[in-house]
Amino acid sequence: MNSDADVGEIPLVAGQLPVHVAIIMDGNGRWAEARGEPRHAGHRAGVASVRSTIEECIRHGIQVLTLFAFSSENWRRPKAEINLLMDLFLSSLQRELKRMQSNEIQLRVVGDISAFPEKLQKRIRASEQATCGNRRLVLQIAANYGGRWDIIQAARKLAVAARSGDIVPEDIDEKVFARATSINDVPDPDLFIRTGGERRISNFLLWHSAYTELYFTSALWPDFDAAEFRRALDDYARRQRRFGQTGAQLEASD
Repeated sequence: MNSDADVGEIPLVAGQLPVHVAIIMDGNGRWAEARGEPRHAGHRAGVASVRSTIEECIRHGIQVLTLFAFSSENWRRPKAEINLLMDLFLSSLQRELKRMQSNEIQLRVVGDISAFPEKLQKRIRASEQATCGNRRLVLQIAANYGGRWDIIQAARKLAVAARSGDIVPEDIDEKVFARATSINDVPDPDLFIRTGGERRISNFLLWHSAYTELYFTSALWPDFDAAEFRRALDDYARRQRRFGQTGAQLEASD
């Protein structure tokens, strides 16, 4: 699951590329602290990596990019850092909207945004509405999101539907449950990247990552550039995705 070693670059073709990439953008604070700077400097530096990754997704024809920007557990961080993150989110939405429009990027914010400042909520809704017709890349920002929260809210939604008689419990299968989650109309992630050296998924897309390929890199998020992203894509291209089958079965079906 780790591919920090240099590998020979191989030509990538459509069948070897992920349709949906999900990323935990970890290491902003450590990046800043290593330079003797305040943690918020790392968060600001990380914006450039977001922009670079979006550009690379467009260049390679990747259709969906989901970025873990703020987890439901991040409220435990110092208040000053949280306020900075809220301000950075707001200013980034204001600054990047024109770029999203020109690049045909559809923005979606996934999570419980009701806890955010009203000004930020309004900006999120306006940005989603302004870009809803764009089709080149779906950019999903997971904010105040948690995988367990997503599963619980889906279960509640289905329980309400069952209580009202719209469905019966026997109708609930994986497809029905998936449609009740907050990410319900895009494919599950093919490739899950975590930067910063940690090797865990930290409550991100728990339902959706059952068969996702995991890639961990020690690169801190502000250092995650086009070359680092290409290493992740190269690693993904070398894997055989079996989905419960054997390698021999897949080879026989080719």
